[in-house]
Amino acid sequence: MDVPSGRRPGAAGLLVRAARVVAAALVTSTVLAAPAAQAFCGFYVGKADASLFNEASQVILARDGRRTVISMLNDYKGDLGEFALVVPVPTVLSRGQIHVGERRIFDRIDAWSSPRLVEYHDDDPCRRAALAEQRNAAPAADAGAAAARREKATGVTVEASYTIGEYDIVILSAEQSDGLERWLRGNGYRIPAGASTALGAYIRQGMKFFVARVNLAEQRRAGYQTLRPLQFAFESDKFMLPMRLGMINAAGPQDLIVYVLTRRGRVESSNYRTVKLPANVELPVIVRDDFKRFYRALFDRQAEREQFKAVFTEYFWDMGWCDPCAAEPLNPTELRQAGVFWLDEGREPRSGDQGAPPAPARRIIAPGGGAQPVMLTRLHLRYTAASFPEDLMLQETGDRANFQTRYVLRHAWTGSQDTCPAAAVYFDQLRRRQEREARTLADLSGWDLAGIQGRMNIGTASRPWWEALWQ
Repeated sequence: MDVPSGRRPGAAGLLVRAARVVAAALVTSTVLAAPAAQAFCGFYVGKADASLFNEASQVILARDGRRTVISMLNDYKGDLGEFALVVPVPTVLSRGQIHVGERRIFDRIDAWSSPRLVEYHDDDPCRRAALAEQRNAAPAADAGAAAARREKATGVTVEASYTIGEYDIVILSAEQSDGLERWLRGNGYRIPAGASTALGAYIRQGMKFFVARVNLAEQRRAGYQTLRPLQFAFESDKFMLPMRLGMINAAGPQDLIVYVLTRRGRVESSNYRTVKLPANVELPVIVRDDFKRFYRALFDRQAEREQFKAVFTEYFWDMGWCDPCAAEPLNPTELRQAGVFWLDEGREPRSGDQGAPPAPARRIIAPGGGAQPVMLTRLHLRYTAASFPEDLMLQETGDRANFQTRYVLRHAWTGSQDTCPAAAVYFDQLRRRQEREARTLADLSGWDLAGIQGRMNIGTASRPWWEALWQ
């Protein structure tokens, strides 16, 4: 199942092009009943990263107290001379609050938190019977500054302007949305129809506007072939991502992945429903070479079921370790590059801390000892202007239970049914399990059940008699 057509890639916020405007997804700022798989351990064999979703917009948001650092990855493609970014911010940002980061940090955090596939191999049932339930399933821990000027005709004030890296940046305030729209148009930005309405909502909240465009001379001098992420730090009582500007001229549903880094607990939306995706279920072994297509189909299906109105949790974990690891955890230097500003404060005592995780988990030690005081929540949205009419409001919860979109393959034992009495029992259970796996795959992906069974080389004799009746 392919990604729905009509979705455009784009940068965060309002992406302005001189010829035309492409404003993409951003933005600043039933789990199935199935036998429990063996805890979280397993041999990692594949992941489904953000590139699956037609270059989904990505944001890293580090938040503790009122302090916030937002990093935005611009996936703009086209003439860089026509690129610009408009993002609502709560205050005028000084030069020191703005930074140009590296794309590598997005790649690292995406790889570490991506949906993953793990596999197991069934034990020899004869050996298992002989050793009297010696099953290998020990549970794992769930586990400078330029002068400001006022353009009285528009009511727009240029509060500050900077050149940082390859970006020319201005911070604007405005009295009226039509004045801001006139200012932007008068300075070479082509604003789409409907911009005044979206801008006005932020003006009424007293927000400022972070406007960035590429300084082509600096970009050529630096030798960068793609745009690097923009990062900015500020303080605000609001824990939010302003999304409405990104939907002004979107051609269809947009994908946004938000990596939220906090000190204590899982993050969820406070104004939209937050849903955990189906996870930790067993699937047929045929998925091993088709995992990315499966996961894309699963997400398409879940988003459509929710009518593009839900925020999906794809991952939540202590940033100090992983199990199984789709990539190495970020080290302290990388976490700082992602915006985590509290590492040097040391770790404060936390109730309910887990013990050391079992192999094959990885653990990173923070300065001064102890695990990293960083939690990562990965949220995935697919939305439209109608389904997400408000900005995304967030809140940190006290929940510290690990969660990952993890899918399990169990390879069958390859011995003979005649080896021992336990083998005959095993093969009977195997047939039932494979039927269950086929049904789970069909339900999650929307793929044809008969086609799945055919690929698995299993018959339909064990299917319930009523299923053929209703088909």
